[in-house]
Amino acid sequence: MEYVSTRGAAPALGFDDVLLTGLARDRGLYVPRSWPAVSGEDWKGMAGLPYAELAARVMRPFIAGSAVESKFDALVSQAYAGFRHPAVVPLKQLDSSQWLMELFHGPTLAFKDVAMQLLGQLFDAVLEARGQRITIVGATSGDTGSAAIEACRDRERVDIFILHPKGRTSEVQRRQMTAVQADNVHNLAVEGTFDDCQDLVKALFADQDFRDEVSLSAVNSINWARVMAQIVYYAAAALAIGAPERAVRFTVPTGNFGNVFAGYGACQMGLPIEGFLVASNANDILTRFFASGAMSMEGVTPTLSPSMDIQISSNFERLLFDLYDREGGAVAQAMKTFRDSGRLDIGQARWRAALELFEGFRLDDAGTLAEIARVWRETGELIDPHTAVGTAAARAKAPKGAAPTITLATAHPAKFPDAVEQATGVRPDLPPFLADLYDREERYGVIPKDVELLKAEVRKSARIKGAAA
Repeated sequence: MEYVSTRGAAPALGFDDVLLTGLARDRGLYVPRSWPAVSGEDWKGMAGLPYAELAARVMRPFIAGSAVESKFDALVSQAYAGFRHPAVVPLKQLDSSQWLMELFHGPTLAFKDVAMQLLGQLFDAVLEARGQRITIVGATSGDTGSAAIEACRDRERVDIFILHPKGRTSEVQRRQMTAVQADNVHNLAVEGTFDDCQDLVKALFADQDFRDEVSLSAVNSINWARVMAQIVYYAAAALAIGAPERAVRFTVPTGNFGNVFAGYGACQMGLPIEGFLVASNANDILTRFFASGAMSMEGVTPTLSPSMDIQISSNFERLLFDLYDREGGAVAQAMKTFRDSGRLDIGQARWRAALELFEGFRLDDAGTLAEIARVWRETGELIDPHTAVGTAAARAKAPKGAAPTITLATAHPAKFPDAVEQATGVRPDLPPFLADLYDREERYGVIPKDVELLKAEVRKSARIKGAAA
């Protein structure tokens, strides 16, 4: 399998190099040169498989040629062995046509674990095969950071630095990162927004000398392996409900577009998906795009669903690449226009092409609280604020007689206990393995939005000095 950059000026790479590189050297994102095609018969043959076996089957075309190809099934099995539900990502039916897929049964109670637990296994195996080590720098709006830290903690060949926006995550989200006392884990609170954190990370990747100096790598969803692993749960949900004979729809709470792009990938592989409802909170750049065909930046508003408090949806570039007929130069110019002017109009034809699969929805905090309360009242299920944005979208937008709609439940309600309690009067408890989280010692630094200060922090603590690179 060969991968190309969305901006067309970086070299094509194999899977292992894409895994370790993260962001392409032309600042684009890697995507497969072509999507592997899976026939209806092949999809049928995967129905009913245990999750780890299904995952290995779905992902195997993407890792062709990897140094760890022969170990891949075992790595996948290890990645999902620690999930606290035997189905890994179980489905729950809410009514005659609405379903929830719970993606929060991993170690940090969020959907990011599904990809991150595999990513940690892959990093270890590929780095060992190559005799190398890496320095990971990532940005988080709340859940990516803790999932990445849990996946990479105590790994001998990895140092990990996670940036989070100071005061803009829930307390549980922050503590799940900052209370990890591993020598290779470093947390930095940035005085700014998630987009500021993300800009700092991209600036490090743009500095080729620094990038090579510390063997920089990424765990954000700019890393293709994250998207690859997330494709699997779309297949698991669709097959459980009757695919390929029966089409399905998905509702995805999202800010950075990575989660929903994985669903798009499943669709490109031949899974019968009628469409995706992209559910946004008040930071609704994606909803506004699908309503108008234009992306325009606005300020970031703190909300009850902080993991979606984003105005620059990095993974949207991967969809743009297809909308621009995979012409990397055109995508590079479009992204420059967006950065320079704060606005991008992709034209009517491309917009209509996007609408064949995608529709947007926006829900503010008041609506989020009302939806948490409604779901609790009508079904007895406690859901977190991000999931609530999704279920509200599914209820409001799913057409009558449409295919079954599956909403991705992206986080455990106990990660956002204040909002859930405000809506329902019930405060969700953390699972027993996290019951002492509020008593654990925190460790993190605070920095302004300053690239040179960030470089100094990484140089001071990374163990890459003198190692093979």
